[in-house]
Amino acid sequence: MDEPQALVAFAALSQETRLRVVRNLVTAGPDGLAAGVLGSEIGVSTSNLSFHLKELEHAGLIQSRREGRSIIYSAVYPTMSALIAFLMKDCCQGRPEVCAPAVAALGDCCAPEEVLHA
Repeated sequence: MDEPQALVAFAALSQETRLRVVRNLVTAGPDGLAAGVLGSEIGVSTSNLSFHLKELEHAGLIQSRREGRSIIYSAVYPTMSALIAFLMKDCCQGRPEVCAPAVAALGDCCAPEEVLHA
C-alpha cells in the first residue's frame, strides 16, 4: 500500500458510521453481512448506510456481492492487512520492543481458538 491509498482508507475510516461498519464486517468474518442486518446492527437507515458503504468500497476496505435478493458486504482483509503493514513498516528501527505490543495484540486476536484457551 502506498501513501495515497492509505490516505483514502484513513479518510474513509475517519467517520463514526463507517468505522462502525468496518468493525462489524471484520467481526462478521469472510461471510459478511446483508446490508439490512448491518444497518440494524449499527442503527443506521438504509439510505444513510448506502452512502457510507459506497465510500468504504471506493477505499477498497469492503466489497459487496449479491446473494439472491440481498447484497452482502464483507471486509477486504488484504486491504486491512496492507493498511496495518503501512502503519507498522519500519516501526521498530532495530528495537523490537517498540512494536512488540502491537504484534502481540494482533497475535492474540488472530490466534486459533485452541491456542487462546490452552
